[in-house]
Amino acid sequence: MTGRTPPLGDNRGLWLVVLAAAAGRCQCRGTCGKNHNKDGGRCKTVNGGYGPRHGTGPVRLLAAPAEPADLLLPAHKAAALPKTALIAWCPECHDATRRAAAKARQADTPATGPDALFDL
Repeated sequence: MTGRTPPLGDNRGLWLVVLAAAAGRCQCRGTCGKNHNKDGGRCKTVNGGYGPRHGTGPVRLLAAPAEPADLLLPAHKAAALPKTALIAWCPECHDATRRAAAKARQADTPATGPDALFDL
């Protein structure tokens, strides 16, 4: 298997286009919570390279929405976004950014239900 073998289900070549635009490197610029300052402000993880922890094996980059709020979209809606709205993410940055976006959304959503009265 090569480092540019598309994932299953990539019948439109979307992953290859996003990966080529990213030059095979994660495009996170700090939305994951890390500042990536040592790496020029961008995550250093490359597709097919090894992960930051010993024994993790080769990393496969993901094609996912660039906007953190859009990372919470269902997969079929995210896949329908235009190619220009997608960037390459390493799994670690993608997951951390999704968690941060989910926390931000939850904090913005007012509480409802019987327990909401006690949050005054």
